[in-house]
Amino acid sequence: MPGYSALLARKGQVVWAAHYGMADDVQRVPLSEDSIFRVYSQTKVVTGVALMMLFEQGKWHFDDPITKYIPEFEHLRVFKQQNQDGSLELEDLQRPPTMRELVTHAAGFGYGLGKDTPVEAAYWNDHYMQAANSDAAIAKLAELPMASQPGLHWHYSAAVDVQGYIIERISGQRLDEFMQNHVFGPLGMTDTAFHVPADKWSRLVRLRAYDSTTRTLVDASDPVLVLDYSKPPAVASGGAGLVSTVHDFARFAQMLVNDGELDGVRILSPAAVKLLCSNQLSEQIRSTPGEGFNHDSGWGFGVDVAVITDQAKAGTLRPAGSYEWGGAAGTWFWVDPVNDLIFIGMIQVMNRWGHPQLVNIDKDSAALVYSALVEPDGAQH
Repeated sequence: MPGYSALLARKGQVVWAAHYGMADDVQRVPLSEDSIFRVYSQTKVVTGVALMMLFEQGKWHFDDPITKYIPEFEHLRVFKQQNQDGSLELEDLQRPPTMRELVTHAAGFGYGLGKDTPVEAAYWNDHYMQAANSDAAIAKLAELPMASQPGLHWHYSAAVDVQGYIIERISGQRLDEFMQNHVFGPLGMTDTAFHVPADKWSRLVRLRAYDSTTRTLVDASDPVLVLDYSKPPAVASGGAGLVSTVHDFARFAQMLVNDGELDGVRILSPAAVKLLCSNQLSEQIRSTPGEGFNHDSGWGFGVDVAVITDQAKAGTLRPAGSYEWGGAAGTWFWVDPVNDLIFIGMIQVMNRWGHPQLVNIDKDSAALVYSALVEPDGAQH
């Protein structure tokens, strides 16, 4: 990998922070502590926090149908099969997805990160994130087929972008404005945003991708994921749009492990943080074989975060109750409330899951951290 930044903190104190290698391995620009990374799907956790802020205000409830906030979704259709001529046979929605299903990727939406199924191909070709505004993005999604009926499967999806549109409709603010006013500003996250201004552009890390054929790093060219950060987006993506730094995201994670507060500023109540990181998946969804989370994996899903429910089944040194998420370019983080610990890791290599050394970098970092934690909280002395 060209460069690697990471930060480990326990009980509010930085234990270790490091910045190795190059921010730009072509121009030979060294990585620094203020290098800016595309965090892609790590954005989802920030959107989950923003949504929980509105939950605390009584603006929505977990069992509300999402059509309460987006009536355009009342006539969604669900993929049934692909006909021989390539057309898609669809069926009516049996019921609208609930907010609980939306925050756990169980609502039934597709995503379009690839073209391996007819539904994913339809999302791939639609480019809903490039719409002129959030209403136009909603209109695009309303015409796309659902991958399944609500509440049947965990399927990684556009659900968190939909949450962003709901935040806008409930709050009356653009998503980027809401997050700046209620999350980034209060937490002092000065380098976290949906775009990189000109005076910070030189700090943006070069985006590379692993080419599994040549086994080399090349410039990323994925038309869906290579976003333009030079100006504010027409529609802020609650699922994948943010850039940040290791230290900025550490402030966000520290707020979470502190039960919603940092440096005298409260973002969420302790009860709201606990709900955010509690498993929200029904047993029916968790027992579904195939993609995603099931009752034998040791993993559940909270509000836009994966949650360890059984340490042994998950096969990790991290304790049950830890929660995490990451991004497409190789960023990852976790929060461990049991040991009052956070870890942030950031690289900028797409397709790291195809790279033999980088595929398990998040798991390997966890093994290193917990092998060094010889006095965990709750241990007998």
